[in-house]
Amino acid sequence: MPPPLVLTRAQVRDVDRRAIDQYGLPGIVLMENAGRNAASLLLDIGIHGPVLICCGKGNNAGDGFVVARHLENAGITVGVLLAVSSDSLTGDAAINFGVLQRAGTRIVETSAADIRAQWREELAQAEWIVDALLGTGTQGTLREPFISAIDAINTSGRPVFALDLPSGMDCDTGQPLGGCIRATHTATFVARKPGFDTPGAAACTGAVHVIDIGVPRRLLQEVSDSPAVS
Repeated sequence: MPPPLVLTRAQVRDVDRRAIDQYGLPGIVLMENAGRNAASLLLDIGIHGPVLICCGKGNNAGDGFVVARHLENAGITVGVLLAVSSDSLTGDAAINFGVLQRAGTRIVETSAADIRAQWREELAQAEWIVDALLGTGTQGTLREPFISAIDAINTSGRPVFALDLPSGMDCDTGQPLGGCIRATHTATFVARKPGFDTPGAAACTGAVHVIDIGVPRRLLQEVSDSPAVS
């Protein structure tokens, strides 16, 4: 059996770019596949709800919005906690956020100053928390509101399901960037990330599951076999 595929931050970015530009797969289709399959995994793990999905503003948040829709479709009570203003959402994430708004999903927008207090109160009502704050592109030292959001999640005492990687982890080094989600399960997209194999990283990732998002196998092999991209 071949070893599991491992892709760096730059390689994952290259997969996304080439899937869209060369293979004609729209980004919103990749996001839909990621969110739907992550929701299916969470349902397979065994949940009853309520589930609170904690979102930032990038594609990782967009994945979270898709997860919310599919969990609701499965009959799970869902709420979305936004760490940013909805006005800052763009692209595919904004499209999926709009779907939730029109569907009447419960959405809570919180100012940065109120996240610690309000999120702790909200998260205390959850059976599971989905971490959709930050994705593989995150580098450098974390800033607010994400420091407070991560702290609220980690002190909630609830099991956490991280999308792609635990927010606050550098995907290449596995090092925390000033704070890191401690997940029970991580649903990582396309391939494992190098940082997952760093000593001590498992305390943040929990059990890692690789989630298919519909990228052709040929493209994954081409990127994996090619020299590192920057």
